Amino acid sequence: MFSGIIEESAKVVKTVHDAGNLHLTLSCTFAHELKIDQSVAHNGVCLTVVSLDKGEYTVTAIQETLDRSNLGLLQTGDEVNVERSMLMNGRLDGHIVQGHVDQTATCVAVDEVDGSHYYTFEYQINKEMARQGYMTVEKGSVTVNGVSLTVCNSKEHSFQVAIIPYTFEHTNFHTFKVGSIVNLEFDILGKYVSKLLTYK
Repeated sequence: MFSGIIEESAKVVKTVHDAGNLHLTLSCTFAHELKIDQSVAHNGVCLTVVSLDKGEYTVTAIQETLDRSNLGLLQTGDEVNVERSMLMNGRLDGHIVQGHVDQTATCVAVDEVDGSHYYTFEYQINKEMARQGYMTVEKGSVTVNGVSLTVCNSKEHSFQVAIIPYTFEHTNFHTFKVGSIVNLEFDILGKYVSKLLTYK
């Protein structure tokens, strides 16, 4: 379980395709603290550390993960938002994030307003998935590339988020442009409420 508060942007050192799997090797400042079998969120995707070597670590994404996320688009040198699993004795500064990405979205607009940035994302949705909570709501929570954010201007197929300068500088949001593909995880509480309502 995660909180959506990004620790830093890791750098992709190497990508290796192996049948339907993708092995990603990354470097970050806390790599030396990691252990084999530990969970780390990468752009919001929970992956298991499978090997460690001199300040770098490797994780593996299976085909199902690649189909639902933007991890298959990563190249050497790309920045990836990373977060270690949440400590249960600390504050929940973001919201409950599972690390189970639901789908991708496309950035369709980037606007700078008074020093902050507003990003607009569009995503595919159908009525059945919306009934199950796979949607955004005004002032609700959404995870974009692993970052816990508050939704604004929620519409049927799109939403906006406002990014303060600190988040812009310390996550890979500063690399986004129109056409960038990002990972979405919709609010798990909304999914459960939506599911329960189907049993009325």
